[in-house]
Amino acid sequence: MKLTKNTHACVRLEKDGRTLVIDPGTFSERDAALGADVLLVTHEHPDHFDEGRLRAALEADPAAELWTLRSVAEQLAAAFPGRVHTVGHGDAFTAGGFDVQVHGELHAVIHPDLPRVTNVGYLIDGSLFHPGDALTVPDQPVETLMVPVMAPWSKISEVIDYVREVKPRRAYDIHDALLSDLARPIYAGHLGRLGRTDHSRLAPGDSTEL
Repeated sequence: MKLTKNTHACVRLEKDGRTLVIDPGTFSERDAALGADVLLVTHEHPDHFDEGRLRAALEADPAAELWTLRSVAEQLAAAFPGRVHTVGHGDAFTAGGFDVQVHGELHAVIHPDLPRVTNVGYLIDGSLFHPGDALTVPDQPVETLMVPVMAPWSKISEVIDYVREVKPRRAYDIHDALLSDLARPIYAGHLGRLGRTDHSRLAPGDSTEL
């Protein structure tokens, strides 16, 4: 399976000629969702969900389909009947040759005064986990963890402890668009020294084989 990192929280997975894209939001490239057979969205915040990008992808390929939680699905289901699917914690399905398991229920706490929206993470082929905006720990081993390194709801100690708890074979950064180039080496250094895993960063557009 080929992993390509797009800007911020968006990733593209390719296998056997099929493509799966997670979280093509407003911080991601304009064409981030195009060409996807399978689209997954973790939650409704705009840096993960951009309606225009999803509509463009679904209109460009009549066979493309979207799996997401209810708050996002309700905004697109009427326009694409039968192609937008609502999922929640504990669900499992196969789409475009990818096996997908859904883990998690709520967005991480930003502040007690702010209501928490729903958030789900996706485990792909029992191997790669994208948690969205939460530090969800799947109930099974994870080989590749997409780790949200910097967000308004997190601090680096929590991110380090999250990587330690999941115990992946490797971890790649996501949710990193808010980091300046000056700050990236600091975060990478802490995760590399303390995360107890093989930690790497892929720049937007970079790919690796898993």
